[in-house]
Amino acid sequence: MEESKVLDGKTVRAVLSILQWWGFNVTVIIMNKWIFQNLDFKFPLTVSCIHFICSSVGAYIAIKLLKIKPLIEVKSEDRWRRIFPMSFVFCINIVLGNVSLRYIPVSFMQTIKSFTPATTVILQWLIWRKFFEWRIWASLVPIVGGILLTSITELSFNVFGFCAALVGCLATSTKTILAESLLHGYKFDSINTVYYMAPFATLILALPAILLEGAGVVDWLYSHQSICSSMMIIFSSGVLAFCLNFSIFYVIHSTTAVTFNVAGNLKVAVAVLVSWIIFRNPISALNAVGCAVTLSGCTFYGYVRHKLSQQPSIPGTPRTPRTPRSRMELLPLVNDKQDKA
Repeated sequence: MEESKVLDGKTVRAVLSILQWWGFNVTVIIMNKWIFQNLDFKFPLTVSCIHFICSSVGAYIAIKLLKIKPLIEVKSEDRWRRIFPMSFVFCINIVLGNVSLRYIPVSFMQTIKSFTPATTVILQWLIWRKFFEWRIWASLVPIVGGILLTSITELSFNVFGFCAALVGCLATSTKTILAESLLHGYKFDSINTVYYMAPFATLILALPAILLEGAGVVDWLYSHQSICSSMMIIFSSGVLAFCLNFSIFYVIHSTTAVTFNVAGNLKVAVAVLVSWIIFRNPISALNAVGCAVTLSGCTFYGYVRHKLSQQPSIPGTPRTPRTPRSRMELLPLVNDKQDKA
């Protein structure tokens, strides 16, 4: 009886952790799109920079003041040799996600972001010469096919937004691959990751944001109605972006690797549905089918990787890079907010 109560408690915690993760993720995405579309604040670099500033402050408060997580010490030379390059890729990834949101609907952007497993496998195979079993390649077919169908049938297609989202997938894959070597020896959780990388990302992005968007932001401040409420929404999106990192940490510790994978793909479906309800962007039947095929492919890909990771390796046979076996190994090394955004 006690054992069943413990299991029920774990189930409830897992469900709550997934729901709050979905809530933060979808809210950040919708708020960013609302900022670009309804507030007419068409400055993705500035929005990204505000998010980095909020995340830097939030991580400092969480670690230094509230002591929610212990600080993982990093050598000063490693901060520039390892953390800075990762922060640069991290910055590009977040910026491209916001740029794509500026030009294409949430539903289309989220579907394209689901292409990340394919770009990761292809990059590892082409550049790092890693071996993958045929089942991995087969699992990528529905992902690629779904993306093609969605792109062809997208009624609000924009080349610039599409390219930004696609290059963002490459940046996400590069970030994941580089983390294996650059961050070797450091077991970062999502909060410590933001603590170290967000300040660097702010420094990297601040000057381009001022040079490219500064004049436009000043004009917007002078011409836009309801400045106070609009700025509250913009900065609130930054605060929620940091909260999303916290929710990722919580959901990873409350679920299994398989559950995390499935919940991540369902999260995309929830974001697509909510964005359609709010913005009413036109979605054709074939476009919806393409999105469903892509998400199904991502779930199947995660399942295949998980099953292969459970198989004992045969001596002398190159092994397919495995998916995490435990929740601790699932801890994200960098913040993929546009998974959220």
